[in-house]
Amino acid sequence: MMKRILMTMVVSGCCVTSSFAQMGGGAPAVAPGTLVEPAASFNALLSATEGNLMSLAKAMPAEKYGFAPSATIFATGQKTEFAGVRTFGSLLTHIAQANYNYAARISGTKSDVDMAALGALKGKDEIVAALSKSFEFTHVAISTLTTRNAFESVRGSMTRISTAGGVVVHVADEYGQLVEYLRMNGMVPPASEKK
Repeated sequence: MMKRILMTMVVSGCCVTSSFAQMGGGAPAVAPGTLVEPAASFNALLSATEGNLMSLAKAMPAEKYGFAPSATIFATGQKTEFAGVRTFGSLLTHIAQANYNYAARISGTKSDVDMAALGALKGKDEIVAALSKSFEFTHVAISTLTTRNAFESVRGSMTRISTAGGVVVHVADEYGQLVEYLRMNGMVPPASEKK
């Protein structure tokens, strides 16, 4: 299990590094071998995936927030089940809910956000605002990471820092799905646009 978590964190780091490159930036100059605080490192990773996701969420037109893939989009006869596939908007609210859950594990501080009400949001503006707030809460939680508490267990072998890696991986995974939603609607995701 720990090997899988570490491999996922490495892959996530590579994806985020690629995201920095796509955004025309790069990781801040830090000399190799320099110790970097866990909070700074993981907040930077989250910021990169957050930037891609938020730009994607804002790019999708409001009338497409109810879009979900269906069998009509794909080749005739393709055997794929679409029952229960989340809409674009519900994937974003799912990410917001997950952000709060991960953050609560990282810092031990629960949010006062009503998860059921969050999951029921439908409008673009309220979903984007809720998603943004979930990232703010998550950054605050990640800011509690130190070299002393990073490897404290929060649930079995899951530690504060592996949970921080988990939130980055989750956002990156869902971002990949949402990219396809945009492309199915004839749009290029902002992070993929040639500048």
